[in-house]
Amino acid sequence: MDYQLTNDIFFNRHCIMQIHLNGSPKTITDLMTVAGLLQELGVPLTSVVVELNRTIIQPDCYATTSLKDNDQMELIRFVGGG
Repeated sequence: MDYQLTNDIFFNRHCIMQIHLNGSPKTITDLMTVAGLLQELGVPLTSVVVELNRTIIQPDCYATTSLKDNDQMELIRFVGGG
């Protein structure tokens, strides 16, 4: 097997797992971080509070916080109004 093909198989193989996002099941890959999921969902990092397994995650940790199978994640957005 040539090097490029081996490399493609190794780097493109991801496990699929489930988390619970705001109470609903969500399928993600095993390499997903909080920041990656927010980007996938189109949620700006500065407009949301993330609670992961009942712990508030600080925004500067979003990129380094990996999600795991069966994690419970809540996204809290503040909406202004009058």
